[in-house]
Amino acid sequence: MKLYEEPFQAIQSGKKIVEIRLNDPKRRKLEQGDTIEFTKLPGEDEKLIVKITKLCTYPTFREMFEDIPAEKFGIVDNNIEKRVESIHTFYSSAREQEWGSLAIEIELLSS
Repeated sequence: MKLYEEPFQAIQSGKKIVEIRLNDPKRRKLEQGDTIEFTKLPGEDEKLIVKITKLCTYPTFREMFEDIPAEKFGIVDNNIEKRVESIHTFYSSAREQEWGSLAIEIELLSS
């Protein structure tokens, strides 16, 4: 999976332990205990290996943000409206309604 620099660095530093994705067919194949390789964008020259410790699905990103503490996303600001607005720049409301959201709790194995 690919990540932009800010979330990549937050995972690398241990500040971010939950990654957010659509619960699309590709993500539905993930299981607790699987490993994920994150590649940093744009250069794709750095990688992180993480282990999935927990998977939680939600009908909407809003419900996810209301349930999971902001700190787990590596976020200081707990403004849920801003977070929903921000995630919709990556994933449209239509795709969210179609697939729902997935919180992937992770543990860093190597960077």
